[in-house]
Amino acid sequence: MTDGPRRPRWLTRNVATLSGVSFLQDAASELLYPIMPIFLTAVLGAPAAVVGAIEGAAEGVASLTKIAAGRIADRSSKRRLIGLGYGLAAVGKLIIALASTWPMVLAARCTDRLGKGIRGAPRDALLMDGVESGNRGRIFGFHRTADTLGAVVGPALGLILYELFERQIPPLLWVAVVPAVLSVLLVAAVRERRPAAASPTLGERTTAGGRAASSARPDVGSPLPGRLRLLIAGLTVFSLVNFPDALLLLRAHGLGLSTEGVIGAYILYNVAYAALSYPAGALSDRIPRYHVYAMGLVCFAIGYLGLGLISDPLWVFPVLIVYGGFTAATDGVGKAWVSSLAPAALQGRAQGLFQGLTGGAILVAGLWAGLAWGDGGQVPLLVSGAVGLVLAIGLVVAGRRLAVTGARRGGGPG
Repeated sequence: MTDGPRRPRWLTRNVATLSGVSFLQDAASELLYPIMPIFLTAVLGAPAAVVGAIEGAAEGVASLTKIAAGRIADRSSKRRLIGLGYGLAAVGKLIIALASTWPMVLAARCTDRLGKGIRGAPRDALLMDGVESGNRGRIFGFHRTADTLGAVVGPALGLILYELFERQIPPLLWVAVVPAVLSVLLVAAVRERRPAAASPTLGERTTAGGRAASSARPDVGSPLPGRLRLLIAGLTVFSLVNFPDALLLLRAHGLGLSTEGVIGAYILYNVAYAALSYPAGALSDRIPRYHVYAMGLVCFAIGYLGLGLISDPLWVFPVLIVYGGFTAATDGVGKAWVSSLAPAALQGRAQGLFQGLTGGAILVAGLWAGLAWGDGGQVPLLVSGAVGLVLAIGLVVAGRRLAVTGARRGGGPG
């Protein structure tokens, strides 16, 4: 009798469980994402300006919370913070289903994003618990694949149910509550261990022969390494030209795509994102991460410049598929890059600072892009696309300065 295929060593219980949690929560969130502007304006009678104000306030809450949650995660139970974060997200979706006025939606979205801000850094730190240093990229890539599959299933399910419910939006809001609650229940399967000694798999430097360099484990109050601070600063600067995807969908609609066509294009984008996330993460474990990140910036440039230059709406579909390569090669890879430069005791703070600052920068990008949007959004798209291309070239040239010092056994430099 032969045993079945063995699970890879890097696919720990926590990686599998947290990936399932993210899949369920993202399916719930992304089921709501395309219909929320319609619900606010057509059902609740809110003006268009309210839609932008609600999303801006919600993302601002998330960005500020991530920084604080990262610091707390290094001093307390990560599992409890994760459960609290997903629990608040489920409560936010329940409030949306009950909403009869737009201020209720504002409260719901802020509650939802508060939960996102609380859970992100401790979850990403716990994903690295007990894993080998050469597997960071594939772990974050696997997690992003599961998360993004939820972003494929959610809108697709929403489209199907929208027709089955005779194009009524309120029933869809209740459907979204179900996977959100299931994600909270699944958090109970997460396990957290607290090693007494420094972990040899996180934040360590190794010699060319693969042996760990002897260094004392930093205290949770220690400052982040200078190389890590420089990386976070650089990625935050890039995020100032990376405006929210809602504006890209607005451009697609402005080019002539129907509402169903825009949702379909968004689904294709997420399919590409999901399909490429794990390969991109695994590749970043074999070659320097800045090379993979630079590839993502090239896809970013193609996506933004393409949307800024095309006039035929059919071109939106291939352009957004290429754009999916950007998020696949930067989202999980960026987290793995930060993780590879952060000491074990500071993983939560590093992820919280990285995600909080870049999230805040994306909010700023949305503000300036919205003000400069004009009739079709071509100017901000072309400006951001050109900046992205320049940054890709600069990263290839100077990225070695942000790589991990020393070679790592079983993985490329950070």
